Amino acid sequence: MPYQMPYYEQKDRENTIHLRELLDTLPLFCRDFFRGIEPQTSSRTRLAYAYDLNVFFDFLRKENPVFAKMETKDITLSHLEQITVSDLEEYMEYLKYRENSKNQEVVNKERGIMRKISSLKSFYNYFYRTERLTVNPAAIVKLPKLHEKEIIRLDADEVAMLLDAVENGDSLTEKQKTFHNKTQVRDLALLTLLLGTGIRVSECVGLDINDVDFKNDGIRIHRKGGKEVVVYFGDEVEEALLSYMEERKHLVPAEGHENALFLSLQMKRISVRSVENLVKKYARIVTPLKKITPHKLRSTYGTSLYQETGDIYLVADVLGHSDVNTTKKHYAALEDNRRRSARDKVRLRED
Repeated sequence: MPYQMPYYEQKDRENTIHLRELLDTLPLFCRDFFRGIEPQTSSRTRLAYAYDLNVFFDFLRKENPVFAKMETKDITLSHLEQITVSDLEEYMEYLKYRENSKNQEVVNKERGIMRKISSLKSFYNYFYRTERLTVNPAAIVKLPKLHEKEIIRLDADEVAMLLDAVENGDSLTEKQKTFHNKTQVRDLALLTLLLGTGIRVSECVGLDINDVDFKNDGIRIHRKGGKEVVVYFGDEVEEALLSYMEERKHLVPAEGHENALFLSLQMKRISVRSVENLVKKYARIVTPLKKITPHKLRSTYGTSLYQETGDIYLVADVLGHSDVNTTKKHYAALEDNRRRSARDKVRLRED
């Protein structure tokens, strides 16, 4: 069998090729920025920066008279020297409602605006730090205030109901039941794995058959940034995976997808979008008022693990958070509940 590039390498290659295509539409000096940040960033992050910069230069050409008659590729660092803090604040306002290249309205909420301004700050910082810009207006611009969102997760009974819905398929439409007969074992293994390990959906679809180790009950995954780790699973995950692996032996994958663990009906590696859709399909049956995504299943696992152990550092490690403060921010309400419960734990005088 010919060599198959691992999934994470394939995605890296795709991102790199896509970035090169985007760079052809950006000013020439942008290439220096992307070369400069390459050692510290993933290909996915660099691609996101390229999209964000495209939006910024599009804004300049649409909204700033100085750039109105210029092609994006003709913009120079000298032109950027003319950009003021007011221009960037106007850009933040523009980001709330804008039209894309297909004349479709795009609405950016707080987090979307924050990401695009953060990208711009990194961009300006690089050229200011390397002394190719003498001014850095982006450093003065304040990021939009983020309102903390309530973490949506499944309750314990909803988790059981979700897995039951996958197992029996009773509440599905007749058309959905046709597919369910073919995918039930796979879907149950996939959702049990997500709920029982808290791995990211990208990590899940990237799994190969030889990444599963039943001897030690672990799966080998590639975290964001390329770090390879082993995540361990319990008996319920093991049972669901073993059932699927038995079925998987009899499937004939499409060429180039022989190693993939989870296959689509087209016998190709299942995509992130497909997993998102199947999570949505089953979750609607169980909890129609909650918008459940694969990431919400990850939050569900993190919540359960924290409630069982009370160890925020363990939760951070298992979820693959590089900074425990990220974990604390997500589970702050749970920490507060634990602190409240501590008030009655220590008795100063016996009754």
